[in-house]
Amino acid sequence: MPFHRRRFLHLAASALAMPALPRAAFALDYPARAVRILVGYSAGGVSDILARLLAQKLSDRLGQPFIVEDRPGAASNVAADAVVHAPPDGYTLFLAGISNAINAAIYKDLDFSFARDVAPVALVSRSPLVMEVSASFPAKTVPEFIAYAKAHPGALNMASAGTGGATHVAGELFQMMAGIKMLHVPYRGSPPAFADVIAGREQVMFDNVAASIALIRAGKLRALAVSSHTAALPGVPLIGDFLPGYDAYVWNGIVAPKSTPADIVAKLNAAINAVVTDSQYRTALDHMGNTAASDTPEEFGKLIAADTAKWAKVVQFAGIKAE
Repeated sequence: MPFHRRRFLHLAASALAMPALPRAAFALDYPARAVRILVGYSAGGVSDILARLLAQKLSDRLGQPFIVEDRPGAASNVAADAVVHAPPDGYTLFLAGISNAINAAIYKDLDFSFARDVAPVALVSRSPLVMEVSASFPAKTVPEFIAYAKAHPGALNMASAGTGGATHVAGELFQMMAGIKMLHVPYRGSPPAFADVIAGREQVMFDNVAASIALIRAGKLRALAVSSHTAALPGVPLIGDFLPGYDAYVWNGIVAPKSTPADIVAKLNAAINAVVTDSQYRTALDHMGNTAASDTPEEFGKLIAADTAKWAKVVQFAGIKAE
């Protein structure tokens, strides 16, 4: 009887394990066809370029095409929604960014929670934000700027690339910590905002170094400080040197639909981290003002959760609402 019982238990365990075998084999062979990387912004922007650089390197490493698909709309919520509701098989990925953490506090009618409904795969890049003014603006340092703002209450305009984006909330965080108040003026993207800052119609902007670097190098914009050190702007001080604890940067990383098999996530994470260490890839990002970054899926998930909570407080403080 003990023999029969042991044999029964062995056969039962084998039967339970059988359905998992095709899934494991599927993950082992991944990817077996083209993989899509959705981007929430238009072609030609920083996110699109970053995704295409990554896609080419992943195609070379994993032997299947990684195709970038731009789906702009609603501050990247359109693309995020498509990925959240895609089959969790590893063939639909999303280049997520800081905007997805911010959106959770601004867009109240989303039918998904980004931090909860995606599987973090790997961090790809970080980019500091730069506090910039026109070349003719009287303040040449952060302390001088704060003193000027306090001496001229209500006189300063803060441009941004759009309501609720990183360039907006970074400025709101600065105001909150510096104890000043400026009028926020949103634009449809960075280029028109730059034009008005250069012309003196707006006084300051907090923008991604990758978007601003050419104008700063050309002397059309003056960098007062950055949110973290970057090789693109050597010698420029940190905002945190003047406002201890100030921390704001743009990040991008790859996520997949929730419930994507862990072994597929691990395989993608290893491939992406290998790309991030590639010297050619790192040089391309450095030239853009970005810094290549790597992480485990767990660490990347903690970053998403922490930024979601952090920016929710700033959104509440500033009363930011979706347009």
